[in-house]
Amino acid sequence: MIEETIRSFLAERLDVPVRLSVPTPAPARFVVVEKTGSGYEDGIHSATIAVQSYGPAATSHDGTLDAAKLNELVKAAMQDADNLPQLVRCDLYSDYNFPDTTRKRPRYQAVFGVVHY
Repeated sequence: MIEETIRSFLAERLDVPVRLSVPTPAPARFVVVEKTGSGYEDGIHSATIAVQSYGPAATSHDGTLDAAKLNELVKAAMQDADNLPQLVRCDLYSDYNFPDTTRKRPRYQAVFGVVHY
């Protein structure tokens, strides 16, 4: 599973929990890796991976700023993901503020295109 490969890769590089779903109870800061799409052609797999960076719940902008900073750390780490033996390519498609309105938590999301074996 490519999402487990990416989760493990990020867990080794970030100082926050990295999960495949939102943990319960949720820590102040954490990252969630989710595969949102995939493809297969000529023996090569591709996947769209969304990495969500959560900041602490706060009434001020501090939580949003913390989520944004964590998002920057995720993007920096993912620049090296194509060094994994399973990956051919890892490209950042987009990143943006993506508040979690259900949990009332600040969150950023970075979306990557990954080509893998």
